[in-house]
Amino acid sequence: MSRSESLAAYLRAQAWRRLDRVESNDGGRNAKCALALLDTAIYAAGLPDDDPLILMLDEAGCFGPLGCERFDPGEAGTRLIRHWEGGEPHELLLALPAAIAASAS
Repeated sequence: MSRSESLAAYLRAQAWRRLDRVESNDGGRNAKCALALLDTAIYAAGLPDDDPLILMLDEAGCFGPLGCERFDPGEAGTRLIRHWEGGEPHELLLALPAAIAASAS
């Protein structure tokens, strides 16, 4: 599995997690988040592994030590992804390294 595919799979899993949540009066927040994550997953799946966004996520440690293929944004990145409600797909990918760096300091 390529890094792009691993990232897309992670985002799809997070989208399903949001769809599976049942919250009364959420105002469609879970559905909006799920759609935004699915949109980003589609975008990410089409990126080559040498795309600057993928390389930036690798440098931020999202693919683990030694650049293994499994995407894991850590606690701060997961928190950002789980609360993402929209924007352009690349905006989420650009926001991840900053969130990860902010939590490390």
